[in-house]
Amino acid sequence: MAPNDSAGRRRTARYAVPVAVAGVAAATIGLVPALAASGDPELPQITAQQLVEKIAASDVQQLSGTVKVTTDLGLPSFAGLEGLVGAAGGGGEGGDDPAVGKLMELASGTHTLRVAADGPGKQRLDFVDDAAEYSLIRNGEDVWAYDGASREAVHSTEKNADGKDAGGKGSGSGHEPEFQATPQGLAEEALKAVDDTTSVTVDGTARIAGRDAYQLLIKPKQSGSTIGSIKVAVDAEKGVPLKFTLMPSGGGKAAIDAGFTKVDFGAPAASTFAPPRDAKVTEEPQAPEELPEGLAKDLPKDLGKDLPKDLPEDFAGPNVIGEGWTAVAQLSAPGGESGEGVPAEADRFLDVLGDKVSGKFGSGTVFKTRLVNALLTDDGTLYAGAVSPERLVEVADGAK
Repeated sequence: MAPNDSAGRRRTARYAVPVAVAGVAAATIGLVPALAASGDPELPQITAQQLVEKIAASDVQQLSGTVKVTTDLGLPSFAGLEGLVGAAGGGGEGGDDPAVGKLMELASGTHTLRVAADGPGKQRLDFVDDAAEYSLIRNGEDVWAYDGASREAVHSTEKNADGKDAGGKGSGSGHEPEFQATPQGLAEEALKAVDDTTSVTVDGTARIAGRDAYQLLIKPKQSGSTIGSIKVAVDAEKGVPLKFTLMPSGGGKAAIDAGFTKVDFGAPAASTFAPPRDAKVTEEPQAPEELPEGLAKDLPKDLGKDLPKDLPEDFAGPNVIGEGWTAVAQLSAPGGESGEGVPAEADRFLDVLGDKVSGKFGSGTVFKTRLVNALLTDDGTLYAGAVSPERLVEVADGAK
């Protein structure tokens, strides 16, 4: 079954942190060098500023290894939900996408991945939890989704918006997965969030996948965030993030823990970036760039004339309230101002899943996970963020 177009953007993984992280404000970064604890590797002293610069300057293009990912967000297992999503969307045949399903599974539980990269144009991600592997492979502009159980592969061709192939200059634009499963991708997103509301220090050293590493500690300075701390283990020689651990402010075990158990910085074999030779390969159907002439003539000339020229204000995008680690996204559903927000039947169902709260804004329901919480008010306004329920109520009160 061929994956759909939207899933094509999810089929590869990024394996290097770009130089953009060098823009982290120096004022937020601790200048105290790392000190190794007993039993940890003895490494030259380094400050957090130097370590961030080391990540940004890393020019590693080739690597392969095994990554263990454990996610505990307080959510149910997503295994198999891709079929339900397809059915809910009316997709029927072709509506469910194995690639999307595999990425959804990473949102809960423990999973083992194999990764490989040889420059920006050659990447591979293998899901090895089951007896039969499922692989996402890129080689230049050629992309395959390979199912080891059926030994079938779906091939597609992808290009960047500028027309260059996926391995050319400027690659990566528009083709990153929505879920960053590797320590490098997760570390990049964390470093993007660093600003003057953040503390960044070096928290000793560690041994990860047989490699000496420094530990970069990122902590919000603000209260009200569900994120307690983020620790990134950085390869002392290569500057590549080897492990990413996010601890929730509420305590307990890590919400996200992704780290290499094996890593090699040599060039992977060329055969890595293609499905097996005996795989049955089918081509993904390409959407036509324009309608066939005959079909275009048969369409009503006034098709779409009654559609609004502009999106309703409710759908103009989220309004971000606050800054830093306690920012909250506000979204208004149609009918919210008219009091026709959530239907009564749906409201009763939501009450079972969440907790009722009230304030100056009125009343609503809070839905909680270990990281992201959301408040849906009775008038249809949604407030969501990696913040406490109390912070959501505070923001909702202030928005009135």
